Amino acid sequence: MQTELSKQLGIEHAVFGFTPFPAVAAAISRAGGLGVLGAVRYTAPDDLKRDLDWIEAHVDGRPYGLDVVMPAKKVEGVTEADVEAMIPAGHRQFVQDTLAKYGVPELADGEASGWRITGWMEQVARGQLDVAFDYPIRLLANALGSPPADVVARAHDRGVLVAALAGSARHARKHRDGGIDIVVAQGYEAGGHTGEIASMVLTPEVVDAVGPLPVLAAGGIGGGEQVAAALALGAQGVWLGSVWLTTTEAELTSPALVRKLLAAGSGDTVRSRALTGKPARQLRTEWTDAWDDPAGPGTLPMPLQGLLVAEAVSRIQKYEVAPLLGTPVGQIVGRMNSERSVQDVFDDLTRGFERAVDRINRIAGRSS
Repeated sequence: MQTELSKQLGIEHAVFGFTPFPAVAAAISRAGGLGVLGAVRYTAPDDLKRDLDWIEAHVDGRPYGLDVVMPAKKVEGVTEADVEAMIPAGHRQFVQDTLAKYGVPELADGEASGWRITGWMEQVARGQLDVAFDYPIRLLANALGSPPADVVARAHDRGVLVAALAGSARHARKHRDGGIDIVVAQGYEAGGHTGEIASMVLTPEVVDAVGPLPVLAAGGIGGGEQVAAALALGAQGVWLGSVWLTTTEAELTSPALVRKLLAAGSGDTVRSRALTGKPARQLRTEWTDAWDDPAGPGTLPMPLQGLLVAEAVSRIQKYEVAPLLGTPVGQIVGRMNSERSVQDVFDDLTRGFERAVDRINRIAGRSS
């Protein structure tokens, strides 16, 4: 599964794996792909440094990358306290009432929320980059459009390629014009923040819109046949996130959540604003239903919603409150039916890719 882009980066397979787990990122790189660590959960630079140190020690010299979330436009002088003050009291009460309805215990005295999306705020993401650029990362990805121009320049000065996610050809052209090196065409089926165009339509549109800039296909990809389809549509690789959630290296995924993921079908996700304030595909739960109910107060815009629900999500996760327990995940969850190692996932990807290529060769009248 090699392309010009994978050869440029020195990886065996054109598989880019996004994950919040350092052990998974390192395993993806060791398996021949490029592991990309999600930085949004790191609010303290020392925590990110610790995990990048761990990856560096366990990646066997293979390349890896970092994914941040930062807006293209710089906003000066806005603190977390300023943002917190914008959250209406009625929304805070709705959170408390919903948690009380399901008997979700409080966190212990002095226990901080372990899940806090301050990483959406630019000053936090810039602090993450100050740490990351001290490491030999090969790729910097931004999940919220093109990063600011000075960040792109800073990455390029260090020989780091910059990728940005796009949900439409129009967004992709903006990334190209902003000096981005790689566009990730993320279809409607994907986990996390998505647009409204399915991968089969989006990928060739973006390829045509920004060529010869390399494009990675994302959304609804979890098997080698789908990788082959993405490359046939003109992509130079695939961007996978959901499939790593049930790998054995993803030890921070709670057992209760793993069971829900393994039992879920492809129709058990919903595109909801409940988590961050922007439409993000995730497991459908009674938590997402409560926020999407017209009788409720409605969600707040990013980053207000993420700050509002941070402690609630931590409590739900810590106490594994099954009706409310969820996570961002794509429709490919319907094929995530067993726990496997990252290497096992790669083995399945390569076998499926070979089957697809053989099938096409037979159809075309060629021998494999």
